[in-house]
Amino acid sequence: MVGFDPNQRRKLTPFDHAAAGAVSGVITRSVAQPLDVLKIRFQLQVEPLKFGTGSKYTGVAQAVGKIYQEEGLFALWKGHVAAQGLSVIFGISQFVSFEFLTKNTYYLLPENLTQPLYKPVYHFFCGGIAGCVSTCVSQPIDVLRTRLVSQGEPKVYTGIRHAVGMMYQEAGVRTFYKGLTPTLIQLFPYNGLQFGFYSFFKTLWKPVMSKKNEIGAIGSGICGSGAGLCSKIIIYPLDLIKKRLQVIGFEEARKSFGSPPQGSNFYHCICSIVKREGFLGFYKGLSPSLLKAVVTAGLTFSVYEQTCAILLYRHSS
Repeated sequence: MVGFDPNQRRKLTPFDHAAAGAVSGVITRSVAQPLDVLKIRFQLQVEPLKFGTGSKYTGVAQAVGKIYQEEGLFALWKGHVAAQGLSVIFGISQFVSFEFLTKNTYYLLPENLTQPLYKPVYHFFCGGIAGCVSTCVSQPIDVLRTRLVSQGEPKVYTGIRHAVGMMYQEAGVRTFYKGLTPTLIQLFPYNGLQFGFYSFFKTLWKPVMSKKNEIGAIGSGICGSGAGLCSKIIIYPLDLIKKRLQVIGFEEARKSFGSPPQGSNFYHCICSIVKREGFLGFYKGLSPSLLKAVVTAGLTFSVYEQTCAILLYRHSS
């Protein structure tokens, strides 16, 4: 049910898609938040992720233990309130935009291009545009979440309201849109690839694994996980650059984490990473990020599909 289906008799409303997107976002975020915290901590660490180098974090297991020892168990859910807000807003705007775009694209395209063979292609473009729309809507919450997650002890921000006030004093509204350029550059192909790969894997799954030509919750989860894995490997360096740019001007709260990231803009950030960390620096935090991508994409698509199915059943009863 991800994307417009002309053969579906009963249609869901934009409100239904919004509700399904919100439910999907809430459940996915609750499960994946610790992985997001680890990913961000790794991305913002300039020192190598290796044992014996004096780095604060050297691996996933070591980082979990370190965070638990220094900040407590709930530190793995730091910024969870802001992250849930981000997930709900992003989920709603993403799926509503995607469903709208696929429906209108279907009727605008020539009939031969609407066949299942080409479906992943136009889902890629619709998914990319939907990702950009969602990013523009949710970017301020994403920056706020990154600041809350990345601060150490003692905390600079005592809460969301305090963080918003201090961030506004830095550079006004512009503070909340730091890293927007690399975010859009990253999100268009990433979101597009996720929806494109998901459509592609579903096309392969249905005739092979499903007798009724229906994907089901498990199939949807597996296809979504595969889509998340492939997309993340391709796009990961841009995600790291985005996080580095979002914490510029936030060095005071990150003294306990080691050397602060450098780079005043997209180009300077790339040059700084290559010079100080080498090309492998673009893939710091890849392990928890891949794990998170597999979990979140699988849950996102599976929960969204099942929520849509429930809403369709409710409309038909």
